[in-house]
Amino acid sequence: MYSTARVPAALVALLTALMISSPAAANDPLSQSVWNQWRGPSRDGVVAGADWPDDLTHLAPVWRVELGASYSGPIVSGDRVFVTETIDNSREAVRALERSTGRELWRISWEANGKVPFFAAANGEWIRSTPAYDGEALYVGGMEEVLVKLEGETGRELWRVDFPKRFGTKVPDFGFASSPLVTGEHVYVQAANSLVKLDKESGATVWRSLESSGDIMMSGAFSSPMFASLAGREQLVVQTRLALHGLDPEDGEVLWTQPVPSFRGMNILTPAVHGNSILTSTYKNKTYYYSISGSADDLRSTEVWTHKSPGYMSSPVVVDGHAYLHLGSGRLICLDLETGMERWASPPLGKYSSLVAQQDKLLTLGEDGDLRLVRATPERFELLDTKQVGSQPTWAHLAVSGNEIVVRELNAVAVFRWQQQGGDEPAAK
Repeated sequence: MYSTARVPAALVALLTALMISSPAAANDPLSQSVWNQWRGPSRDGVVAGADWPDDLTHLAPVWRVELGASYSGPIVSGDRVFVTETIDNSREAVRALERSTGRELWRISWEANGKVPFFAAANGEWIRSTPAYDGEALYVGGMEEVLVKLEGETGRELWRVDFPKRFGTKVPDFGFASSPLVTGEHVYVQAANSLVKLDKESGATVWRSLESSGDIMMSGAFSSPMFASLAGREQLVVQTRLALHGLDPEDGEVLWTQPVPSFRGMNILTPAVHGNSILTSTYKNKTYYYSISGSADDLRSTEVWTHKSPGYMSSPVVVDGHAYLHLGSGRLICLDLETGMERWASPPLGKYSSLVAQQDKLLTLGEDGDLRLVRATPERFELLDTKQVGSQPTWAHLAVSGNEIVVRELNAVAVFRWQQQGGDEPAAK
């Protein structure tokens, strides 16, 4: 079920090298992947590895570290965990923690002001963008739309790009929320009211595309870019606040555009790609499924079906031709991607859930700190188990690496590990 077909070859090679070099991978058959970016290795919320157990009974706490507030998801490599934080609403920081113990390896910080409009302040003014890690360097987006490249081993700053200064744009009203995409020798970022391709080595601009106005309906981006092969052509799939686009990664040429109905530009989730089609869902609107067709030089988008239920912030995952999506109503639904038919809907599970799929199971982490194990089947909603893993709001995306689960609470990060039944469980620290 896990496929690297949509992941560029250079990234696959890098991930493979990281897996092989990881001490955990050498000794533990469950530790077969890293969590190096937004939504995991393939950027679609799907991970490889041995099948998860049928319950959460033997998911034991390993360590927990208090932090400043953040909505950024944790990044997990072979031997460390990277986390961001906002300190006293005046500084942003990144920490590298030893994966096995939570011991701090390094910390770097800089001045930053993450002010958002008054009507959004109830949801916090702290860092949001999930970093990306290429095995050597960490790429971190701060609230003022500044992207910083840090040496993964030491935290030494290698370069920084201040997008508002570089392009003469204003800081996004809601801060830098989109997460960078790193592949090969380049970094792709939805910033400066556009999509920007940077040289990974120097931070220099390669091209800028999809430029838009800076009013509050268009300022910044909530979704994050991804690679996909659609209608026989490799491309970047980018959801702006008003539309979906396919772009040529080489020069930024817009290959196709699909307007997506939105309420105040609130196209937030990262779409799911299935075959030559794309699923997205928007706040106070509907769920949409679009097909990309035509020749490589003449692509077009066609609406295949819509579903009446609106999504919100939770990005969907796809398992065996079915999409699992947490709605604005709080329900988790299963949609048949061929027909658009709703196979089932769960009871309300809360305002938000980050979703990770492996084989025939889903892990969903709600903003209430409850981790749920759900069977990925179109037959019925089957909740296998629930376990509280956070005592604070958990809006950051869940990270899964091998037999370990990393949970970023609002003011802490914690690692949990699945133990063999009958084996010793580590004590929480």
